[in-house]
Amino acid sequence: MTTDRTTAGIEVNPVAGHIGAEITGVDLAGYLDDAQVAAIRAAVLRWKVVFFRGQELDHTGHVAFARRFGELVVLGRRGKASPPDVPEIETTADRLELGGRFGMEHDEWLRRRRHTLLRGWHCDHGARVDPPAATILRAETVPPYGGDTTWSNLAAAYAGLSAPVREFVDGLRAEHRLGVGYQPRPGDDAYVRHLLDHQVASVHPLVRVHPETGERVLFVNGYYLEQITDVSRAESRAILEMLLEQAVRPEYTVRFRWEPGSVAFWDNRATIHLAPSDNVHLDSPRIMHRVMLAGDVPVGVDGKPSEPIVGTQPGRW
Repeated sequence: MTTDRTTAGIEVNPVAGHIGAEITGVDLAGYLDDAQVAAIRAAVLRWKVVFFRGQELDHTGHVAFARRFGELVVLGRRGKASPPDVPEIETTADRLELGGRFGMEHDEWLRRRRHTLLRGWHCDHGARVDPPAATILRAETVPPYGGDTTWSNLAAAYAGLSAPVREFVDGLRAEHRLGVGYQPRPGDDAYVRHLLDHQVASVHPLVRVHPETGERVLFVNGYYLEQITDVSRAESRAILEMLLEQAVRPEYTVRFRWEPGSVAFWDNRATIHLAPSDNVHLDSPRIMHRVMLAGDVPVGVDGKPSEPIVGTQPGRW
């Protein structure tokens, strides 16, 4: 195994060829000095997602750890599962409530959001003009099997394109809109009405320049991306499908098996991820807690930043 020994006993052990590393030798609930924080940050930038096992973090410790890496996002609305006294934390079990709010069982709501193989791949809050810079997710309770999460390295996916295609996509921009991947119910659909009343949309570069590494990142996903600007819908559909298939090629991905006390810390600017759908039928809870770091407005190869369309302003959640 290749090991990158860093600072004060921290070891960074890559787990896949292009993305993912497991970090050992650190207690996230304890005191971390500046050198340790810098080592973890460098590993996130290099490997895009890093994993820690056997951590004993509570909500307060989770927030304190995240604050060492940036400003935290506070969502305007969370569900009943999230801790009311810790506004920075969102509990993913909140998602189980969403279908019920709109007259659907959770599995139907999922099927309508993920009705193709590529639709589930997303970055967090990608329709915003300033998507989060990073997400830190910790596992409290997981099923005995199933429930894995998969991430893909969008910088590696861009680099893997042929030179003419890279040159072509460098100059393109595209609309990202909340809910475009959703397949409506016949007749009246309360979730569609909700989406229309709470639209969030931005125009992002199809290739963004990473603000810390300078890498070019293929800024595509299956859930928010709707239309390439100034390209016909038929052409746009074909180009986006090709680029998304490139983005999630197996060699650019890593899959993580969760355990209680596991923590994943990923660069939301350079990855997309796929939440599990193989545990819905299991009679076993999956309770995860996430904190997000505030992000900047993406900038394209031409130096032009993303632009808001509706429902989003930089820094305002």
